[in-house]
Order: sequence, then structure tokens, then C-alpha cells
Amino acid sequence: MPLLRSIFSRRSLALVSGGTALTVGAGYWYLNSGPAYPLSTKETRRPPPPWTPPSREQMLKSLKASGAIKTTGLADEEFDLLVVGGGATGAGVAVDAASRGLKVALVERDDFSAGTSSKSTKLVHGGVRYLQKAVFELDYEQYKLVREALHERRIFLQTAPYLSGMLPIMLPIYKYWQIPYYWSGCKMYDILAGEENMESSYLMSKGKALETFPMLKSEGLVGAVVYYDGQHNDTRMNLALIMTAVKYGATVANYCEVTQLHKNTDGKLNGARVKDNMTGEEFNVRAKGIINATGPFSDDLLTLDNPAHQPIVQASAGIHITLPNYYSPRKMGLLDPATSDGRVIFFLPWEGNTIAGTTDSAAPVEREPRAQEEEIRWVLEEVRRYLAPDIKVRRGDVLSAWSGLRPLVRNPGAASTEGLVRNHMIHVSDSGLLTIAGGKWTTYRAMAKETVDEAVKVFGLQGRVRSGCVTSTLRLVGSDGWSRNMFIGLIQRYGLETEVAKHLSNNYGDRAWTVLSFAEPTGQSWPLHGIKISPAYPFIEAEVRYAVRHEYALTPIDVLARRTRLSFLNAHAALEALPRVADIMAQELGWSRKEKANHVKRAVAFLASMGLAPTITAPPATGVRDRVAHALWDVARGLGIVSHPAPLAPEYSRARFDSAEMAALKGAFGRNARVVMVAPAAAGAGGGGGQQQEEMRLAKTALGALLKEVPGYADITAKDTEYVLEEAGFKAREDVDFDEFLEICGSLKEVSFAPLPSKQERRMIPVEKSGGGV
Repeated sequence: MPLLRSIFSRRSLALVSGGTALTVGAGYWYLNSGPAYPLSTKETRRPPPPWTPPSREQMLKSLKASGAIKTTGLADEEFDLLVVGGGATGAGVAVDAASRGLKVALVERDDFSAGTSSKSTKLVHGGVRYLQKAVFELDYEQYKLVREALHERRIFLQTAPYLSGMLPIMLPIYKYWQIPYYWSGCKMYDILAGEENMESSYLMSKGKALETFPMLKSEGLVGAVVYYDGQHNDTRMNLALIMTAVKYGATVANYCEVTQLHKNTDGKLNGARVKDNMTGEEFNVRAKGIINATGPFSDDLLTLDNPAHQPIVQASAGIHITLPNYYSPRKMGLLDPATSDGRVIFFLPWEGNTIAGTTDSAAPVEREPRAQEEEIRWVLEEVRRYLAPDIKVRRGDVLSAWSGLRPLVRNPGAASTEGLVRNHMIHVSDSGLLTIAGGKWTTYRAMAKETVDEAVKVFGLQGRVRSGCVTSTLRLVGSDGWSRNMFIGLIQRYGLETEVAKHLSNNYGDRAWTVLSFAEPTGQSWPLHGIKISPAYPFIEAEVRYAVRHEYALTPIDVLARRTRLSFLNAHAALEALPRVADIMAQELGWSRKEKANHVKRAVAFLASMGLAPTITAPPATGVRDRVAHALWDVARGLGIVSHPAPLAPEYSRARFDSAEMAALKGAFGRNARVVMVAPAAAGAGGGGGQQQEEMRLAKTALGALLKEVPGYADITAKDTEYVLEEAGFKAREDVDFDEFLEICGSLKEVSFAPLPSKQERRMIPVEKSGGGV
């Protein structure tokens, strides 16, 4: 009896009730602690304020001005920092430094993200492999790497939400004893992430695993564990970093190589000799400090600084292959934690296809490493081990293959590269050259923060910065006006295929509106806009023009490999698209016939490093009719008979209006609008200011009279107009611009021309028979 009294006492019941409530509350919070998505608003369905970055010519002019001899009366154009390297690390450093208020220059020998940063596994992850090593080898450095990466993973997904997202990854289990082993490992991964965890890992039965991943081998399967990591588009992320740095005032230039380092009388660096690899021109750049962020090529710049330098980076080659989309589900990846030789391999959906990799082996440092045939076949063999026997895994299914060099910090005591930790190291040479080496995509921001902190201290820039690091909350270009539903607005405005609209939304963010300002009509009933450069993929010709005018693309390789990802998805499709891409770029950049031919030849050679069959040595020839037509149009444009195609005006809801209606709306707006002086749009979080600009705006009070002039709108009621203005968020506004006017007209069409409801009486379903809903 005393025992029962103590068990059922008020105190015991209160403790049990309180503990239960606390556990339920904590569990509910934990299950809902995944990444927060940007809120959808009425503003996110509209184009963002227009912004055109400075041209490459302007960037080069700024670089050259810094190296000019100082003359009395002229402002000093010296940079605070010169960043060498335009990959993930260099671009991250440029964003961090520029957002603190420093005057930053960045030069890249090739194209932005031309090396390792474009050839990753596309994961934003803490590293389950490193966690396993940390536990079993009691390696604290491995543990710190995982903990840091999990923290950075959350920030990564928030600063560029359109380029990254969650991806569930399955670990298939074929031994019963492995179930608690893998489950506890994934739970530890969740716990390490803490409040920054994405979603909770969970067990999956054999039947559920096969339902989710029907390609999986069922023989011997006993279940699976699913955990969550992040995935992103690496090169597009790299370009977003570059363009964000530009918005914050950084001067950037691709295809500019440092050929010599300059030192003052004290032996400290104060500038560099830079060569424009597109023209061969050389010039000097002056800077208070130089940062070496060249990844696997870090030792090259260190040797340029000191010929007696001993290498600090050991390259590790990781190869990946691309397979058709039917090899994996669209929303589930797979991890093989124990391959035939002890390595780890991922099998992931990406950009509509499936990528498999990666290997991990020592390799020489070279600019365009190639995936070795034996490595490709090894990956295929590992894939074959996990897929159902009725799926024939063929070498011919490999659409592309690429090799990337991981910049591992050299450890002389390591037996192999898999024993190296992918952490980073910051080193300052006697001359003042600051080198950031090692690391991985997930931790680029933390690496950049540490690098800029050190640079501010080493180069005495404390008086030049206006703040500390802000990159943990700084949203990259394309993020501010983006939402997961933005692609619907693109379809409604331009009449795009859904696949194309989603691709543009997920790879350009709110810059997709600017991309589509270059879109030309297809001439078809549907889609109205979006001419593809390859029939099987969503990349369109407007992206090529945008890449040249807004993202510093200078060669067809820049477009096919890095502005779009076609060469990574399908090397042969990239080869077929090459002639058309070259034609568009020749128009944009004014290439001669010989220049275009040279660019095509170099692009074919590059595609050979992306897994293109060795027997294919040239792009497919276009038909005689197409060649003659292109030649005639080029001649006509050259003589001035026909103008070069201009970007289309940003017309909202274009798919809702025919050409006559659009012309009538334009005319009516032009007759009734008035010129208003407005402040220029802020260029990012650090922009704004400047002189006011003229803009045509329509007073809201004149809207009713204007609509009377347009055929089909004469019967619009004031009630309809009031409803549309409130729904669009313009109720409190005094005037609207043309884009907003078109949005109003499109909404009025939908409201006013909608069919009337049926006169037939609706039969009400009793609540008790409707499943409890109303």
C-alpha cells in the first residue's frame, strides 16, 4: 500500500504529467525545426527592381586604374584586397570582404567556378563518413569538421534558398544487425545538428523502401534508414556569390591570370601583374593585401611568391558520372556506406538526371582532369550492386563523366587521401601572401569569414571596414524576390513550359524575370516563349544572351558547362547545342567567323573531358538551309539592314494578352501616364542612393477612364477594380507603373470575364457525412 501511495501520489502524477508534456512539446518542436522557406507575398510574384552589373570592360578599366602611377590630384585607386581565384572560396571571400565595406578586386585565370567548384557531388552536408571516423578513431578534428559543416549547412540553405534544398538520402540495409548501427549513427548526426537539424532521420521497412526506391535490389533487403542533407547547384551558387560581390561593389574579372607578384622595398606584397587571357594584354593591379584562394593550384601562387616553397596541398581526384533520370527517384538519394574497396558512393537525383560518385584517389594537379575509364566502370559496378537485377546498367547510359580535384591539406603521415580531413588552413607567408587552402563547398562561408578576419588584422584594414562579418544573414543575388511558387508567375506572364519555368526559378531566383526579358517568341500556340537549345532539357536561348550580358560569359564552354549545366547533364546534348550557342554568342560579342570556329573547336576539346565519346571530334553540322539562313541574317545585320534582336520589354502577364490587346494597353498607358521622379532601385542590401530618375506612372484615379479606351474593358465595374487593387496590394498606392498596370488588367480579365456560377442549387453535404470537414 505505501508503494502504491507513493506511485500514485500527487507529486508523482505531477512529475509524470509535466515530463510527458515536456517530451511531447520538445518532440513537436524538433519535428518542426527544419529549414524555414521564404514567405510568399504579393511582391514575390512581380519582377524585382532592374539591375545590370557593370560590364567586363568596366571591370578591367577599374583594375588598370589601380595600377596606374599615382599623379598629384588624382584619387588613389588602390584596392584593399586582391583575391586570386574565382571558385567557391575566392567568391566567398569577395562577398564577405565587400559586404564589410572593403574595396575588393577578384581575378580568375579561367572562368568563375571552372575548376573544383563546378565538379562537386552537389551536396551541402556535414559528412556522415567523417562522423563515422570521428567516433571509431576518436578523432576530434573530424568531429569539429562535422559540427562546423552542419552549422554552415543551415546558413547555406537560408542565404540562397532557390539554389539549395533538402534531400532525403537512403541507406539500404541488408543485415539485421546493421539496423541499430545505422539508425544510431543517423540519430547522432541529427543530434549534432541540434536546433539546426533539417528533418529527423527515420527507419523504413523493406516494403516502404522498395515503394520509394523501386530500382533497389530487393534480395536480402531488410529495411533502410533515411537521413536528410542538403543539395545545391554548385556552379550557379558560385555565380550567385560572384554577382553578389559585384552588387556590393567588388571588381571581378574572369580570364585574368596573375603572372607576377609585386613587392615593396620591405619585401611585402603590394600588387600583381595580371594578364587578360582573352586579349593577351598585361597590366598592374595595386592592393594592400593579396589573398591566394586558388584551391588545388594554391602551390602555384605560393611558388610564384617564393621559388623555394614546399607544397602544402595534395590533390584528390573525385569522379562522377551522370545517368538518365530513370535510375533513381526524383526526391530520394542513396548512399552506399561500404563499397567493395571501403569507399563511399552517392547516388543522387540532380537537375532531372542522376549523378553517381565519387571516387577518392591521389591525382596530379591539372586544369582539365579527365575521368579515367577504370574509375567510371568502378562506379558503374557499385551502382549495379544496389540496383534490381532486371535493370541493365550499361556504359552507354553514362551521359557525361567528370573529374574534380579536391584541395586536401597535405598530411605527410597519411597513408592515403581518404585519411585526410577536408578542413582548411590559413597561412600567411613572410611576404604577406595570405593563403586559404583546403575545405569544401559546405564550409565556404566559414572559411571566408576566417580569411577576411585574418586579412583585416594582417593588412591593417581595421579602419577600412564598416562592420564585422554579415554573411550569415546576407541573402545572395536572386533570393529577395523568390518564392517556391514564383515559377507560376513566369508561366502566366510568358507562356512557358512548366519544366522551363521551374528550371529558371530554381537556378536564377528572381533574376529569372531578367533572363526572360531576352526571350523570343516560339511562334507556336504553346509555349509562347522559351526556345530551347536542346530539346530534352529546359535550357533556353534567352539564358545564353543573359549569360553574356549579365554573368560575364565569354566562351561557349562558359555557357554550356557553367551558366547552364548541360555539359554536366549530357555531353552529347551539349555538343548538339554548341553551334546554336556559338551563333548567339557571336552576335552578342561580335566574333568573326574565324573567332567563332576557334571557340567551337575549344569547346569540343573541353567536352571530350566531360565523357564525350572519343570518336566524336566535331559538332554535328547544321542543315544547308539553316547555314544559309544564318549567314544571310548575319550579313544583313552586319550591313545594318536588319537590327540585332533587342531584349523584350518586361511585360507582365504576356500570356494573357494577344498582340493587338497588348498594343492597345501600351497606347492607353502612354496617353494617360505622367512622368514622375523616383529614386533609383537599391542595388542589394548595400546599394541605393544616387540621382533621381524619370519613370512613367499612372495615377490610380485615372485607371477607370483609361480602361474605357481599351476594347473589351469598357464594362469593367468599379467594384471589380476595387477588388483587384486590394487583392494585388495596390489599394493604398497613389499610382502604378506599366508592369503593375498590366498585372491589374490581367486580374480584371480573370475576374470580369469569368463564367457566372450555375443557377442550379447546390446540394449541401451534412457535416457528419463529409468526414467532419466543412
